[in-house]
Amino acid sequence: MRHVGLKARMAIAGSMLFAFYAVAAVVVMGVFDWPLGLVLLGSVAFVGVQYKIGKWMALRSVGAEDLPEDQYSDIHRRVESLSRDMGIDKPRLMIARMGVPNAFAVGRKGAGTVVVSEELLRVLEPDEVEGVLAHELAHIRNRDVVMMVLGQGVASIVAIVAQWVVLLTGDNDLADLFLAIVVGQITQMLVMVFVFAISRYREYVADSDAAEEIGSGEPLARALEKISRSAERSQDTEIDSQVNALCIFGDGGGLARLFATHPPMEKRIERLRG
Repeated sequence: MRHVGLKARMAIAGSMLFAFYAVAAVVVMGVFDWPLGLVLLGSVAFVGVQYKIGKWMALRSVGAEDLPEDQYSDIHRRVESLSRDMGIDKPRLMIARMGVPNAFAVGRKGAGTVVVSEELLRVLEPDEVEGVLAHELAHIRNRDVVMMVLGQGVASIVAIVAQWVVLLTGDNDLADLFLAIVVGQITQMLVMVFVFAISRYREYVADSDAAEEIGSGEPLARALEKISRSAERSQDTEIDSQVNALCIFGDGGGLARLFATHPPMEKRIERLRG
Protein backbone atom coordinates (compact mmCIF):
# COMPACT_ATOMS: atom_id res chain seq x y z
CA MET A 1 0.00 0.00 0.00
CA ARG A 2 1.53 3.30 -1.13
CA HIS A 3 1.95 6.19 1.28
CA VAL A 4 0.12 4.90 4.33
CA GLY A 5 1.14 8.04 6.22
CA LEU A 6 -0.42 10.35 3.64
CA LYS A 7 -3.60 8.27 3.41
CA ALA A 8 -3.94 8.26 7.20
CA ARG A 9 -3.48 12.03 7.40
CA MET A 10 -6.00 12.55 4.63
CA ALA A 11 -8.50 10.29 6.42
CA ILE A 12 -8.10 12.19 9.70
CA ALA A 13 -8.29 15.60 8.03
CA GLY A 14 -11.25 14.49 5.94
CA SER A 15 -13.08 13.34 9.08
CA MET A 16 -12.45 16.67 10.78
CA LEU A 17 -13.62 18.60 7.72
CA PHE A 18 -16.76 16.45 7.59
CA ALA A 19 -17.40 17.19 11.26
CA PHE A 20 -17.08 20.95 10.70
CA TYR A 21 -19.34 20.69 7.67
CA ALA A 22 -21.92 18.61 9.56
CA VAL A 23 -22.04 21.19 12.36
CA ALA A 24 -22.55 23.94 9.77
CA ALA A 25 -25.40 21.94 8.18
CA VAL A 26 -27.09 21.44 11.56
CA VAL A 27 -26.78 25.16 12.29
CA VAL A 28 -28.35 26.02 8.93
CA MET A 29 -31.18 23.56 9.61
CA GLY A 30 -31.81 25.13 13.01
CA VAL A 31 -31.57 28.77 11.95
CA PHE A 32 -33.70 28.49 8.80
CA ASP A 33 -35.91 25.60 10.02
CA TRP A 34 -35.24 23.59 6.87
CA PRO A 35 -36.10 19.84 6.74
CA LEU A 36 -33.26 17.36 7.23
CA GLY A 37 -33.61 15.85 3.75
CA LEU A 38 -33.26 19.22 2.06
CA VAL A 39 -30.20 20.12 4.15
CA LEU A 40 -28.51 16.77 3.39
CA LEU A 41 -29.22 17.06 -0.34
CA GLY A 42 -28.06 20.66 -0.41
CA SER A 43 -24.91 19.85 1.54
CA VAL A 44 -23.82 17.11 -0.87
CA ALA A 45 -24.65 19.20 -3.93
CA PHE A 46 -22.88 22.24 -2.49
CA VAL A 47 -19.66 20.28 -1.93
CA GLY A 48 -19.70 19.12 -5.55
CA VAL A 49 -20.31 22.65 -6.79
CA GLN A 50 -17.55 24.00 -4.54
CA TYR A 51 -15.09 21.45 -5.94
CA LYS A 52 -15.92 22.40 -9.53
CA ILE A 53 -15.77 26.10 -8.73
CA GLY A 54 -12.51 25.70 -6.80
CA LYS A 55 -10.83 24.00 -9.75
CA TRP A 56 -12.20 26.56 -12.20
CA MET A 57 -11.19 29.52 -10.03
CA ALA A 58 -7.65 28.18 -9.57
CA LEU A 59 -7.17 28.09 -13.34
CA ARG A 60 -8.94 31.38 -13.96
CA SER A 61 -7.04 33.25 -11.25
CA VAL A 62 -3.74 32.79 -13.09
CA GLY A 63 -5.20 33.15 -16.59
CA ALA A 64 -4.19 29.60 -17.56
CA GLU A 65 -4.33 28.65 -21.24
CA ASP A 66 -3.71 25.34 -23.00
CA LEU A 67 -0.03 24.56 -23.55
CA PRO A 68 0.41 24.41 -27.36
CA GLU A 69 1.55 20.91 -28.31
CA ASP A 70 3.26 22.07 -31.49
CA GLN A 71 5.37 24.58 -29.53
CA TYR A 72 6.02 22.43 -26.46
CA SER A 73 6.05 18.94 -27.95
CA ASP A 74 8.88 17.78 -25.66
CA ILE A 75 6.91 18.65 -22.52
CA HIS A 76 3.81 16.88 -23.82
CA ARG A 77 5.92 13.82 -24.65
CA ARG A 78 7.53 13.76 -21.21
CA VAL A 79 4.18 14.10 -19.43
CA GLU A 80 2.65 11.36 -21.56
CA SER A 81 5.53 9.02 -20.71
CA LEU A 82 5.44 9.89 -16.99
CA SER A 83 1.66 9.51 -16.84
CA ARG A 84 1.87 6.08 -18.43
CA ASP A 85 4.56 4.97 -15.98
CA MET A 86 2.56 6.33 -13.03
CA GLY A 87 -0.68 4.66 -14.10
CA ILE A 88 -2.75 7.80 -14.63
CA ASP A 89 -4.35 9.47 -17.64
CA LYS A 90 -2.33 12.22 -19.22
CA PRO A 91 -3.57 15.46 -17.64
CA ARG A 92 -4.49 18.60 -19.50
CA LEU A 93 -1.41 20.82 -19.76
CA MET A 94 -1.76 24.58 -19.37
CA ILE A 95 0.54 27.58 -19.15
CA ALA A 96 0.15 30.87 -17.28
CA ARG A 97 2.05 34.01 -16.40
CA MET A 98 2.39 33.86 -12.61
CA GLY A 99 5.14 36.42 -12.03
CA VAL A 100 7.40 33.70 -10.56
CA PRO A 101 8.56 30.24 -11.64
CA ASN A 102 5.90 27.88 -10.32
CA ALA A 103 3.52 25.04 -11.14
CA PHE A 104 0.44 23.42 -9.66
CA ALA A 105 -2.03 20.61 -10.32
CA VAL A 106 -5.79 20.35 -9.89
CA GLY A 107 -8.27 17.57 -10.54
CA ARG A 108 -8.30 13.82 -10.11
CA LYS A 109 -6.55 10.87 -11.77
CA GLY A 110 -8.93 10.68 -14.71
CA ALA A 111 -9.39 14.42 -15.20
CA GLY A 112 -6.31 16.22 -13.98
CA THR A 113 -4.78 19.51 -15.06
CA VAL A 114 -1.19 20.66 -14.62
CA VAL A 115 -0.32 24.34 -14.95
CA VAL A 116 3.24 25.58 -15.42
CA SER A 117 4.29 29.22 -15.47
CA GLU A 118 6.05 30.85 -18.39
CA GLU A 119 8.72 31.95 -15.94
CA LEU A 120 9.39 28.34 -14.90
CA LEU A 121 9.96 27.21 -18.48
CA ARG A 122 12.41 30.07 -19.01
CA VAL A 123 14.43 29.41 -15.85
CA LEU A 124 14.68 25.61 -15.71
CA GLU A 125 16.57 23.07 -17.78
CA PRO A 126 14.56 20.26 -19.47
CA ASP A 127 15.44 17.61 -16.84
CA GLU A 128 14.51 20.07 -14.06
CA VAL A 129 11.15 20.76 -15.75
CA GLU A 130 10.62 16.99 -15.90
CA GLY A 131 11.22 16.79 -12.13
CA VAL A 132 8.59 19.48 -11.51
CA LEU A 133 6.12 17.76 -13.81
CA ALA A 134 6.67 14.41 -12.08
CA HIS A 135 6.02 16.17 -8.75
CA GLU A 136 2.69 17.56 -9.97
CA LEU A 137 1.64 14.23 -11.50
CA ALA A 138 2.36 12.60 -8.14
CA HIS A 139 -0.13 14.97 -6.51
CA ILE A 140 -2.80 13.86 -8.99
CA ARG A 141 -2.00 10.17 -8.49
CA ASN A 142 -2.06 10.52 -4.71
CA ARG A 143 -5.41 12.38 -4.84
CA ASP A 144 -4.18 14.89 -2.29
CA VAL A 145 -4.96 17.80 -4.60
CA VAL A 146 -8.65 16.84 -4.44
CA MET A 147 -8.49 17.02 -0.64
CA MET A 148 -6.84 20.45 -0.86
CA VAL A 149 -9.53 21.92 -3.13
CA LEU A 150 -12.37 20.35 -1.13
CA GLY A 151 -10.81 21.48 2.14
CA GLN A 152 -10.61 25.07 0.97
CA GLY A 153 -14.23 24.87 -0.19
CA VAL A 154 -15.48 23.44 3.12
CA ALA A 155 -13.54 26.07 5.05
CA SER A 156 -15.23 28.82 3.01
CA ILE A 157 -18.69 27.33 3.52
CA VAL A 158 -18.26 26.93 7.29
CA ALA A 159 -16.95 30.50 7.53
CA ILE A 160 -19.98 31.85 5.63
CA VAL A 161 -22.36 29.95 7.94
CA ALA A 162 -20.57 31.37 10.98
CA GLN A 163 -20.91 34.89 9.58
CA TRP A 164 -24.64 34.46 8.94
CA VAL A 165 -25.20 33.14 12.46
CA VAL A 166 -23.61 36.28 13.88
CA LEU A 167 -25.66 38.53 11.60
CA LEU A 168 -28.98 36.77 12.20
CA THR A 169 -28.60 36.60 15.98
CA GLY A 170 -27.33 40.15 16.43
CA ASP A 171 -28.87 43.60 16.20
CA ASN A 172 -28.03 43.92 12.50
CA ASP A 173 -25.86 46.98 13.05
CA LEU A 174 -22.35 47.90 11.92
CA ALA A 175 -20.76 46.25 14.95
CA ASP A 176 -22.42 42.93 14.06
CA LEU A 177 -21.15 43.21 10.50
CA PHE A 178 -17.60 43.76 11.73
CA LEU A 179 -17.93 40.89 14.22
CA ALA A 180 -19.28 38.60 11.51
CA ILE A 181 -16.24 39.30 9.31
CA VAL A 182 -13.85 38.60 12.18
CA VAL A 183 -15.66 35.40 13.20
CA GLY A 184 -15.71 34.22 9.59
CA GLN A 185 -11.98 34.77 9.17
CA ILE A 186 -11.12 33.01 12.43
CA THR A 187 -13.42 30.08 11.64
CA GLN A 188 -11.97 29.64 8.18
CA MET A 189 -8.42 29.70 9.54
CA LEU A 190 -9.24 27.10 12.20
CA VAL A 191 -10.70 24.74 9.60
CA MET A 192 -7.75 25.34 7.27
CA VAL A 193 -5.27 24.22 9.96
CA PHE A 194 -6.14 20.62 9.06
CA VAL A 195 -5.73 21.32 5.35
CA PHE A 196 -2.36 23.01 5.92
CA ALA A 197 -1.09 19.96 7.80
CA ILE A 198 -1.76 17.77 4.76
CA SER A 199 -0.36 20.43 2.45
CA ARG A 200 3.07 20.28 4.09
CA TYR A 201 3.28 16.49 4.24
CA ARG A 202 2.02 15.96 0.69
CA GLU A 203 4.91 18.04 -0.68
CA TYR A 204 7.47 15.67 0.82
CA VAL A 205 5.59 12.67 -0.61
CA ALA A 206 5.32 14.20 -4.08
CA ASP A 207 9.03 15.11 -4.02
CA SER A 208 9.90 11.51 -3.15
CA ASP A 209 7.60 10.13 -5.84
CA ALA A 210 9.07 12.45 -8.46
CA ALA A 211 12.63 11.40 -7.60
CA GLU A 212 11.60 7.75 -7.87
CA GLU A 213 9.91 8.24 -11.25
CA ILE A 214 12.76 10.12 -12.92
CA GLY A 215 15.48 8.06 -11.26
CA SER A 216 17.09 10.80 -9.17
CA GLY A 217 16.18 13.61 -6.81
CA GLU A 218 18.90 15.92 -8.13
CA PRO A 219 16.96 17.51 -11.06
CA LEU A 220 14.05 18.43 -8.80
CA ALA A 221 16.42 19.67 -6.08
CA ARG A 222 18.10 22.00 -8.59
CA ALA A 223 14.68 23.11 -9.82
CA LEU A 224 13.56 23.99 -6.29
CA GLU A 225 16.76 25.96 -5.71
CA LYS A 226 16.22 28.00 -8.87
CA ILE A 227 12.52 28.50 -8.13
CA SER A 228 13.31 29.67 -4.60
CA ARG A 229 16.00 32.13 -5.73
CA SER A 230 13.78 33.55 -8.47
CA ALA A 231 10.86 33.96 -6.05
CA GLU A 232 13.06 35.79 -3.55
CA ARG A 233 14.11 38.29 -6.22
CA SER A 234 10.62 38.84 -7.58
CA GLN A 235 7.93 40.85 -5.79
CA ASP A 236 5.48 40.67 -8.71
CA THR A 237 3.65 37.44 -7.97
CA GLU A 238 0.24 36.99 -9.57
CA ILE A 239 -0.81 34.00 -7.44
CA ASP A 240 -3.55 34.37 -4.83
CA SER A 241 -3.38 32.66 -1.44
CA GLN A 242 -5.61 29.70 -2.29
CA VAL A 243 -3.73 28.80 -5.46
CA ASN A 244 -0.44 29.38 -3.65
CA ALA A 245 -1.29 26.43 -1.37
CA LEU A 246 -1.51 24.19 -4.46
CA CYS A 247 1.80 25.30 -5.99
CA ILE A 248 5.13 23.48 -5.86
CA PHE A 249 6.56 26.54 -4.12
CA GLY A 250 4.73 28.64 -1.53
CA ASP A 251 5.57 31.54 0.72
CA GLY A 252 4.73 29.79 3.98
CA GLY A 253 1.17 31.07 4.11
CA GLY A 254 1.02 32.45 7.64
CA LEU A 255 2.55 33.87 10.77
CA ALA A 256 3.72 30.55 12.17
CA ARG A 257 4.62 27.07 11.08
CA LEU A 258 1.14 25.91 12.10
CA PHE A 259 -0.32 27.89 9.20
CA ALA A 260 2.41 27.16 6.63
CA THR A 261 1.23 25.58 3.38
CA HIS A 262 4.71 24.27 2.46
CA PRO A 263 7.61 22.72 4.39
CA PRO A 264 10.92 24.65 4.46
CA MET A 265 12.54 24.59 1.04
CA GLU A 266 15.96 23.70 2.44
CA LYS A 267 14.52 20.57 4.08
CA ARG A 268 12.88 19.48 0.84
CA ILE A 269 16.14 19.90 -1.05
CA GLU A 270 18.06 18.08 1.68
CA ARG A 271 15.70 15.12 1.50
CA LEU A 272 15.93 14.95 -2.27
CA ARG A 273 19.72 14.82 -2.08
CA GLY A 274 19.82 12.57 0.97
